[in-house]
Amino acid sequence: MARTFRRHRQMHALSELNVTNLLDLAFVLLIIFMIATPLINQEQTLPVNLPVESMSQQTPPDKDTKFVSVTVRADGTYLIDADGNRPVSVRELPGRLKALAVSGPAGKQPVIRIRADATVPYQKIITLMDELKKAGLGRVSFDTQVQS
Repeated sequence: MARTFRRHRQMHALSELNVTNLLDLAFVLLIIFMIATPLINQEQTLPVNLPVESMSQQTPPDKDTKFVSVTVRADGTYLIDADGNRPVSVRELPGRLKALAVSGPAGKQPVIRIRADATVPYQKIITLMDELKKAGLGRVSFDTQVQS
């Protein structure tokens, strides 16, 4: 007579939940946010009182578009975010802008975002625009505050 060795399995509820994968996901998201947050807040750390405009419909930029912020403070100093927000003198400005023009891939110049304080003399903006034109940087946008 043949014997069958069979284990009697009982149906019981699984009382443990494996959370290892959830913890891995949580840590990855935490690391991504820790890296991305300083990059997002970098522009907001420069105290600039932007001019005010009324709200209007905006067209979204291309995904490949690179933006470089040029900030003009109330005292008239220039800051280029590609230089780590180090103040740039009027004499250094043409060289820095020409370096930006040749740094990107051919045909893909960055969009220059001008962040000027509302109290900056108009001549400072014109000087910056003139240097941008000389460097061949024709894609320019002006940052403003939205009027509420």
